[in-house]
Amino acid sequence: MPTVLVLNGPNLNLLGLREPELYGTATLADIEAQCHAVAARHGLTADFRQSNHEGDLVDAVHEARTRAAAVVINAAGYSHTSVALRDALATADMPIVEVHLTNIHRREPYRHRSFVSEVADALICGAGAHGYSLALTHVSHLLEKGAAA
Repeated sequence: MPTVLVLNGPNLNLLGLREPELYGTATLADIEAQCHAVAARHGLTADFRQSNHEGDLVDAVHEARTRAAAVVINAAGYSHTSVALRDALATADMPIVEVHLTNIHRREPYRHRSFVSEVADALICGAGAHGYSLALTHVSHLLEKGAAA
């Protein structure tokens, strides 16, 4: 089964505790369980990771280049600040789907720009935890489409 790296950035380990009125009550463990179930339904394996450290995220993307078929990424605050993460993703010759729990375009102006979006094949934002399911479903579609080409 193809592996999809599901990569989560800083502070997402606090989901369910941090601003639940904004980010919802689902914990990162809840989202991880959801991702494993959705991936399995699509014949995929989810490699689910989270780090608060930019270099760890960059290293995970580098590793994915040889071990994964696609990346689903919620880079959180690094979406708006990390050129290094953007550049690492740009080297990954595979589908990339960016996820945000909130609609970043309805938030503070500094959140409207995402460096990740510049290299992502799709962006899902504002769907809460369900956005991860949508992202994995879309990755499955992209992988099937690529296999048919």
